[in-house]
Amino acid sequence: MKSVSIMGCGWLGFPLAEYLIKKKYSVKGSTTSAEKIDKLLAAGIDAFIITSTPKLNEEVDKFFDSEVLIINIPPGGADNKPEYHSNQITFIKSAIEKSVINKVVFVSSTSVYNENNFSVIETDTLNPKSTSGKALLAAENILLNSNKFQTTVVRFGGLIGPGRNPGKFLVRRKNVSGGNTPINLIHRDDCIEIIYQIIVQNIWGEIFNAVSDSHPSKKEFYIKAALSLNLLPPHFNDENINFKIVDSSKLKQRLKYNFIHPDILKTL
Repeated sequence: MKSVSIMGCGWLGFPLAEYLIKKKYSVKGSTTSAEKIDKLLAAGIDAFIITSTPKLNEEVDKFFDSEVLIINIPPGGADNKPEYHSNQITFIKSAIEKSVINKVVFVSSTSVYNENNFSVIETDTLNPKSTSGKALLAAENILLNSNKFQTTVVRFGGLIGPGRNPGKFLVRRKNVSGGNTPINLIHRDDCIEIIYQIIVQNIWGEIFNAVSDSHPSKKEFYIKAALSLNLLPPHFNDENINFKIVDSSKLKQRLKYNFIHPDILKTL
């Protein structure tokens, strides 16, 4: 039986843990909330309270006793987000290097790319403008530069799925700009399966973009999402804004992966 530790058992990490358990993996999962421990234990997850502020608390030795670590902790809301998150990841890296872990999956985001009105791939030169993009790119580099373990980075697009219906995001909004710009989304089902395939296929030292095959316009998607919930849809103006189209060709080729939800509109 293989062993996996998931740092961050929230909206994505918890169902990921459940899926890996079904695949006969031994799973350790972390939360920052004592109230969530019982939920993790009931699902068969070996539960830990792990805080990173930015130093790690004392429970990490047992938590890091696994073959694979999945890091799923987004940058926090601090004003110094890039610096703070870099410090968090630096402490995590140090703990990994002292442990038996030799494989890491880092959950990143397509926010590392700017909206420059063209398709983006993993080898593009990056200079993110958003604070979250800067924080995640710095974290990627910290982990990829270790010679003690191998990291595969997955840059997910906007996450949708159970409990996260995008129909509520722009409801009743007026004069929303960028209605004709393409969007980059991915369903949670695909996120879980992609991470699993990286582990089971033993693919390390890579960076992958991960968004669904379809890139509907912002207007088309959010109006349909609102109507699917019988909510008043947003109104879009004709103002053009910068955009990006995230290309997931490398992921599909390297993992021989076919998306569970290739047409994101059909998930609504």
